[in-house]
Amino acid sequence: MAFFKYGDKNIYYDEIGAGLPVVLLHGDTASSKMFEYIIPLYTNSFRVILMDFLGNGQSDRVEEFPSDLWYSQAQQVIAFLEYLDCGKVNLIGTSGGAWVAVNVALERPDLVYKVVADSFDGRTLQSDFSENLLKERMTAKSNDFSRQFYEWCQGKDWETVVDLNTKALVECADSKLPLFHKPLEMLEVPILFVGSKEDTMCRGNLEEEYNQMEQLVSNGRKYLFPTGNHPAILSNAEKFVDVVKDFLFSK
Repeated sequence: MAFFKYGDKNIYYDEIGAGLPVVLLHGDTASSKMFEYIIPLYTNSFRVILMDFLGNGQSDRVEEFPSDLWYSQAQQVIAFLEYLDCGKVNLIGTSGGAWVAVNVALERPDLVYKVVADSFDGRTLQSDFSENLLKERMTAKSNDFSRQFYEWCQGKDWETVVDLNTKALVECADSKLPLFHKPLEMLEVPILFVGSKEDTMCRGNLEEEYNQMEQLVSNGRKYLFPTGNHPAILSNAEKFVDVVKDFLFSK
């Protein structure tokens, strides 16, 4: 367990295992704890690097999240990678963390070897994103399993964290903010788009969106699991690792 300074705030991080460096980026309302049970699948081949975005997990809290949240978190990752000073790393971002990973690679390709973008909607948010998010979060906050997950990831103040995240994402969607600050076509690093066909938390035409993104980038691949809920990195954990290894160790 360790922390690094980002402005006047402390960001939590941890490193486990040895080998090719892989940074796991958690999704919205989660923290690096979401990866706890799958880390052993990675540590025999990778140096696994974890971090909690500001306002989440064991990192310092913030009064609010910016509406341009995924770009803001990408700036945190860039500062973290500069702090580590370990050369190029691989990024595996899941759900909200996938947008973060792509933004990092677009902004600083000199820090990134390859990207795995898991279980996310791609270039845009659906027109009913805000409505669906508000319904999903309201249901989740009254569900015992979801409440336990939130508290496990965030601690006793989980509800405040969830509400701040919901507010930021609704503002992002309603303001139609760009999800990437540079065109996806400018992506220089190899990228693998991963998801599950049964994932009801992603857009209904996920395969079509992944196909189009794969064509837009210079070195893109996709892999969709036939089954599994959100996110694929957890619901298809063992097969996901095999797919990741094949991608990261390929030339």
